[in-house]
Amino acid sequence: MKYIFLLVAVCLTYVVQAQETEIVEQPDSTVIERKDSVETEKPMSVRPVRTLGKVSVIDTLATESEMISIVLFNDNTWRYVMSENYKADSAIFNDHWDTVATHAYKDVELNTLPEATPIRLVDSLESYHYPYIGRITSRYGPRRGRAHQGLDIALKTGDPIYATFDGKVRFSKAAGNYGNLVIIRHNNGLETYYAHLSQRDVEVGDWVVAGQQIGLGGSTGRSTGPHLHYEVRYKGQSFDPERIIDFKTGELRRAELLLKRRHFSIYAKYEQDFDDEVEVAKIDEAERKAAAAVQYHTVRSGDTLGALARKYGTTVTRLCQLNGIKSTSILRIGQRLRVR
Repeated sequence: MKYIFLLVAVCLTYVVQAQETEIVEQPDSTVIERKDSVETEKPMSVRPVRTLGKVSVIDTLATESEMISIVLFNDNTWRYVMSENYKADSAIFNDHWDTVATHAYKDVELNTLPEATPIRLVDSLESYHYPYIGRITSRYGPRRGRAHQGLDIALKTGDPIYATFDGKVRFSKAAGNYGNLVIIRHNNGLETYYAHLSQRDVEVGDWVVAGQQIGLGGSTGRSTGPHLHYEVRYKGQSFDPERIIDFKTGELRRAELLLKRRHFSIYAKYEQDFDDEVEVAKIDEAERKAAAAVQYHTVRSGDTLGALARKYGTTVTRLCQLNGIKSTSILRIGQRLRVR
């Protein structure tokens, strides 16, 4: 076990170092830049983790940090993950948690969302894996007079489908046009939809990790042939999945995403060419100013939510909303909190 604790210590060191970085905005992403760096780094793609397949957890081992657990699978593999108790305490899995309705955020209006929301897709403890790699037959956007809010990937019935990020299954059953549908809410606040499955391998409430098989591809529901209909949503609003995943290589395009409100338009596709460049430039400038106002605080000994609210001229409620925590959550030294 001393070797495991050594690995945990190294992992935690990486997390703390990551928390001491500054966020520098790029057109569609936030890029991590070290304080001692001279030049801004370009967004780096992230390779998928090893496929786990259809596995089950046989044991979970505690570590010296309550944030981290070691999960052992029945295929003789293991992985560091955020502990379930720590994740369960997050407001992400309590906000609009609905295991019956397909879309849980029906009462959240688009105009109530920030102009730009930084989302960390992966870090030293959060992994990524493509849902399925194949030929894209229909992309995000208008289609035959209707809004196609995801993309379709051709496959053979029975091909395995994988969880994109770590998270918890919010929905798993037949759902009208979607057919057999699995929806996973992830630790970063995103939800991913996997539709037309011939088989569902996970149930509501299951915790899953990136690369874990969650079902088999098929043609259930409103479908003209075997394919995976894949959606990515934030607070119920869909955006083009190709913004985060390169479906040709299977790689994640970047570790962090600056998700802009205009990305939720059905006409806002990845690498889209806009006709009105002047108007778009004005929108981008406003979003840059909004992103520049984002401020973070690294928790030190003696810090409390109340003290931080007074220091930064905000409220405890707002701090909790920005960080997906509760007012009763325990702050940890080195934890990075968004304060503006």
